[in-house]
Parts: sequence; structure tokens; C-alpha cells
Amino acid sequence: MTTQLTVGFIGLGVMGEPMCRNLARKSGANVIALDLRPEPLARLRADEVEPARSAREIMERAEIILLSLPSGGEVAAICAGADGLLASSRAGQAVIDLGTSPVKLARALAQEFGARGADFADAPVARTRAAAEAGTLSVMVGAREEVFRRIEPLLKTFATEITHCGEVGAGQLTKILNNMVLFETGVALAEALALARRGGLDPALLLSTLAKGSADSFALRNHGMKAMLPENFPERAFSAQYALKDVSYALECAADVGLELPGAELARTRLQQAIAQGYGEQYWPVIAKVIENP
Repeated sequence: MTTQLTVGFIGLGVMGEPMCRNLARKSGANVIALDLRPEPLARLRADEVEPARSAREIMERAEIILLSLPSGGEVAAICAGADGLLASSRAGQAVIDLGTSPVKLARALAQEFGARGADFADAPVARTRAAAEAGTLSVMVGAREEVFRRIEPLLKTFATEITHCGEVGAGQLTKILNNMVLFETGVALAEALALARRGGLDPALLLSTLAKGSADSFALRNHGMKAMLPENFPERAFSAQYALKDVSYALECAADVGLELPGAELARTRLQQAIAQGYGEQYWPVIAKVIENP
């Protein structure tokens, strides 16, 4: 008789909750989850997700543990200490970071978990909350081949694009660069909109025309048309603060290898300006406000 797999899921925020829901519905595994807030745990009961009382309980019961946390700081914190994931880990377990964290942290944790016979992989997700809900995320994985093959079926429950980027850390670097390019493109779109408005050009006409030419992009169609143009910058989305974190990770990686990235520096400056003006909790395309009204 085959024992049913138990999967732990820690972090039920904007992306984590729908990912956990898809995991519970499609994987066939027992899913136990942990979050600081009771509301998402209550909602997930309908999908037979069992609430856990602590990270230690997750580690005691689950073979594979997925983390969807705001930053590398939270990942490091939950792994550390006497009741942390690392101290509670055992041989054969796998811990997977679905968030965006520093490359050096991923590699350090892989060594520490490996010393206890457990595996660690980075598998940061990309795309929107709607994609998380639909199960159509893109995932960039850094892991040994055998670990990737082990976790791939679980990732397929909430993602349609899964790329094995290389060893541990490669997934994080790929995701960090994805976001860096996105934020730099966002700055260009915001600048174009500001100049169009000042120059008397219909900004909606501008973006629809750009979408028909070589300037077309995912950023234009989603962040430009759906956020910057209507000035729709909700909270509880990917905030300016989160974006600043990610572009800062990119610049840290660049510094480590002796590169200067002026485009990324400009994106960081615009995000810092948005936060300084009180927009830190709003959806990151809010940088358009800073560029148009410095």
C-alpha cells in the first residue's frame, strides 16, 4: 500500500493562497498549511487543506515543504533557530522556495539542508495573481536534476511553464533578471506616457499603437495598459516595496561580479522615489505618478 504524500505550504499571501489551492485540488497529496493570518487558512478548508500550528509541525509531517514568503529575510528567519525548518529537517525531505530571494541565500541554505540529508531548491514564480489563480504561472527552478524531477509534478499544479535553469541559485538569478527587465521596461513605459500627455498625444492611442509595433511587450499590455493608463495601482498586489527588493537583489548580484547596471539603478531610484512619496504599498507601476509629477 502506497502512503499518500504530505506536502507543507508556508505563506498564504496574494500568490501563496491560490497556489496552495491549486496544489490541494490537483496534486492528490495531503496538504497542510501555515500562515500568520487565519483568513486564508479558513478559506482553504473548503479544499481540505489542513491548518498547521507551527513550522515545526509542518516539518514533522511533510515530505516536501513549499515556501511562498515576501522576501529572503522571511525565508532566512523561518529556516533559522531551534524551531526553524533547518533544525527540524530530516533526511529525504525537500524544501522549496517559491519566492524571490538572494542567490547567495539559496546556495547557503542548500548546503545547510544538504548537511542534514535534506534537499533545498529555489523555484521562484512569475506572472500575475490571476495566473496563480488559473494555475498558469511560470516557474524558474534551481535544483539538482533528481530534485527537479521529484518536485516538477507539484509545480505543474499551479504552473504551465516550468524551466529547469540549472543548479541551486540559478532559478533565483533568472527570476531576478526577469524582474529587473520588467521594471526597466516599466520605467520606459511611464516615461513615454508622461511625454505623450505633456505633448498633447492621447496616451491610450499611444499604447495601442505601440502594441502593434516593435515596442509591444507583456509589460506594455499588462502594466502599461491595465495599470499605468487607468492609474490603477491597488494595494495587496506586487507593491513598489517588493519591486525595490527584487531590483536591489539584481544590483547586489551585479556588484558581486563587478558590473554596473545603469538601467537597473534608474529603476531602483524611481521605486525609491515612489516609496518616499507614500506609494510603497501600491502596485509597483505607480512609478508612473512619480515620473509624471516629480
